[in-house]
Amino acid sequence: MTPLQPPAPDSLPAPAAAPRRELRAITLADPLRWLARGARDLRAAPGISLFYGLCFWGMALLLGAVFRRMPEYTVSFVSGCFLLGPFLAMGLYEVSRRHEQGVAQDFAGSLTCWDRHLGSMGLLVLVLTLLELLWGRASLVVFAVFFDTGMPTTASVLQAVFNPRNWQFVTAYALVGGVFAALVFSTCVVSIPMILDRDTDAISAGIASIQAVAGRTAPLLLWGALIVALLAGAMLLPWAVGVLLVGPWLGHASWHAYRGCFAWDTAHGGAPGPIP
Repeated sequence: MTPLQPPAPDSLPAPAAAPRRELRAITLADPLRWLARGARDLRAAPGISLFYGLCFWGMALLLGAVFRRMPEYTVSFVSGCFLLGPFLAMGLYEVSRRHEQGVAQDFAGSLTCWDRHLGSMGLLVLVLTLLELLWGRASLVVFAVFFDTGMPTTASVLQAVFNPRNWQFVTAYALVGGVFAALVFSTCVVSIPMILDRDTDAISAGIASIQAVAGRTAPLLLWGALIVALLAGAMLLPWAVGVLLVGPWLGHASWHAYRGCFAWDTAHGGAPGPIP
């Protein structure tokens, strides 16, 4: 009986080529287009969007209450927001993804879309939380260098920030905050929607996000400025009620920011990930 022989090397199937991503050319007008498309997605699924808006609004109210009454715990609460926020944002990305592909919306699916990417999401959230904790410690160091009055209260923080005689403190505080804010923004601006769309690991998605910011700096800086301006405006309304609308709107628009920044080579398996 002739023993089975292994197939010849030339008869083995070629390994599937990994999909290749391409960084698109974007302009300063694109962030406004992303906002317009985000508004379209919000109108297409108002009920689901309102649920996420209520979640963001509740977080904003709690953050304001903690800052006013127990400012020493603000950093801890923000850490919790960094743990929960990405999962809420992914739910909004799933809504926009379904709308883009013409698939019926599924509220339960938006709540659990992260469970298929738990490993990547867990690692990314860990990185963001570590950055936030370092940010908080660096801020305390700035306070310790310029003040010797112990743990700052809400009143002392506001007085220090808005007192023109403390310009050196304000400058140092803004520089430290700007560095960490830039790191957080660069790491997650398109990484979470990429994990949802391509099931990319957290490290690759974070690197791709940083590459997008480095390669398309001006439009993405404008995008970051629009996010800050819209959220600040929403928070300044009575009871921060504007977050109900602005939170889900920016979530939907962030999906289109990702789609605007990256294209996938369809000849190498670059079709969008299927929706279950």
